[in-house]
Amino acid sequence: MKAKEEGKMEDKRVMDMLKTRLGAEDYQKLSRIDNPELHQFVAKYVELCNPDKVFVCTDSREDIQYVRQEAIRAGEEMELAIEGHTVHFDGYYDQARDKKNTKFLLPPDVDLGADMNVMDRDEGLKEIRGIMQDIMHGRQLYVLFFCLGPLKSQFSIPAVQLTDSGYVAHSEHLLYRSGYEEFVRLGQSARFFKFVHSAGELDGRMTSVRIDKRRVYIDLEDETVYSVNTQYGGNTIGLKKLAMRPAINRASKEGWLTEHMFIMGVHGPSARVTYFAGAFPSLCGKTSTSMIKGEAIIGDDIAYFRNIDGVMRAVNPEKGIFGIIQGVNSEDDPLIWKALHSPGEIIFSNVLITEEKGVYWIGKNEIPPQKGFHHSGEWTPGKRDEEGNEISVSHPNARFTLDMRLIENLDPEIDNPEGVVIGGIIYGGRDSDTKVPVEESFDWVHGVITMGAALESETTAATLGKEGVRKLNPMSNLDFLSIPIGRYIENHLNFGAKLRIQPPIFSVNYFLKGADGKFMNEKTDKAVWLKWMELRSHHEVGAIKTPTGLIPKYEDLKRLFREVLDKEYSEKDYRQQFTVRVAENLAKIQRVMEFYKTKVPDTPQIMFEVLKEQRQRLYLAREKYGNYISPNKLSHFTILA
Repeated sequence: MKAKEEGKMEDKRVMDMLKTRLGAEDYQKLSRIDNPELHQFVAKYVELCNPDKVFVCTDSREDIQYVRQEAIRAGEEMELAIEGHTVHFDGYYDQARDKKNTKFLLPPDVDLGADMNVMDRDEGLKEIRGIMQDIMHGRQLYVLFFCLGPLKSQFSIPAVQLTDSGYVAHSEHLLYRSGYEEFVRLGQSARFFKFVHSAGELDGRMTSVRIDKRRVYIDLEDETVYSVNTQYGGNTIGLKKLAMRPAINRASKEGWLTEHMFIMGVHGPSARVTYFAGAFPSLCGKTSTSMIKGEAIIGDDIAYFRNIDGVMRAVNPEKGIFGIIQGVNSEDDPLIWKALHSPGEIIFSNVLITEEKGVYWIGKNEIPPQKGFHHSGEWTPGKRDEEGNEISVSHPNARFTLDMRLIENLDPEIDNPEGVVIGGIIYGGRDSDTKVPVEESFDWVHGVITMGAALESETTAATLGKEGVRKLNPMSNLDFLSIPIGRYIENHLNFGAKLRIQPPIFSVNYFLKGADGKFMNEKTDKAVWLKWMELRSHHEVGAIKTPTGLIPKYEDLKRLFREVLDKEYSEKDYRQQFTVRVAENLAKIQRVMEFYKTKVPDTPQIMFEVLKEQRQRLYLAREKYGNYISPNKLSHFTILA
């Protein structure tokens, strides 16, 4: 009884403080949400950060427009020539995710594994709160409500963001569904994620100054993310990759999955749409696959999966895209290109602004301007920074932020609270010499282990240093895991085991090279692989069984190349592309097993068993057919549709 009375007294103290610090209108907005935990959270950081003004944002068009206008008024964004377009610049040394200072705050009894960047929870909270003391003095605090996923959905997670950056607030309104009314509806039952951000001290260009005190701390216990002294979206837009960490952790406890995957609809015969989810490491074709012309997109980056009555269903927790703009051009990315050159609300960041208030970026297929303005200030070709490095026309990590409703091929099911049924999972990596262009696993376990957990990608000389270095990246989610890798793989295996209908798992490889060093496939060929996977998911075409999985029959691909791309596909190309490369596959198995034996002590034993079985199949095939096995030699091992 005493505790109950003390709780009531604390609630009253909190509300009295909020009434004092907030204007009457903003207090009324906040108090309309019947959630004492929320009120305490907001009050705590109003007191700590000490802003001059607090703006509580509802779902109204007027409130959302106010945030956009404040970002422009404060100088965090500038308007461009095309209606609705604005540009934002981060500081010169604040242009990417700060991996070094992104840490999990953990109590002493929690261990996430040797490779996780962690620190003591009490120590981290003390440090971050010390940095945040009065950090918003002279600034405006935005209290923002969002919903990760469709409204009124069992998939979704409500989230509250506190930030003193109009740019961050504006970005999140483009990327996420407004959730104020969802908080009102849920009241005290809301289990919400919490995000606190401050850009800190700003210079004359409105960019963060105290980069030495840049911190991104993730408190899994309280499901709270703290971000200070930074503006770059990957560090500050809390609901994006930062929210993946607590979501992966929560999903692990509750038996669902949070994945670094696109969701797209592939059109099949008789107007059928089959939904696929796909995970690709950076520079491996993830965006170009999800945006392929003629198909439909639900999301390009993150997916939540649940088992609904034995069926795998998925939603996109986002509604927008925070995309890398480097290399976007009219030929390869016609849908994004059209959106970026049409009126509509878009934020460009760290691109070059021309004299005509247009934008230019690396890889844009237009004549580059000879001067402009960007994150380094005034720019002309050959400009160098303080260290003597030449400054490129735009930053390699320059971005665009938009609501996907600006893209023509947005799927109408994006806001379905029940999600969409997943007809197949795709894993893709950059691989010059081993994997065939498209392959289906034998079953769920085989796919999770040999295609997901064993996902590798080669680095490229132009962007990541030494060329050809293979990086293992389980499910393309390694950077965002908040649970041990072994448990993560176990979760996938358990999730599939409980499904009544297990979607097939595929791998794709757009980067296979011939002896001449040239790519064996055209960029457009991925459209054919998608159509074949769609047919396989409905058992409408057969396949050839190889030691590593199921590959297409030549006749089916020949027909699909003609139907989809209106071009001929030769049997010679088929044989070269779908040859089983035994030695290379054996080397891959060895690399994967070595990684899990030495770096992942909690690896499920079945992982090694499945890899050993695959190795044995390759040994037997090599004895019979040699190191390079043409698909024609295996054609008698045909799996009927």
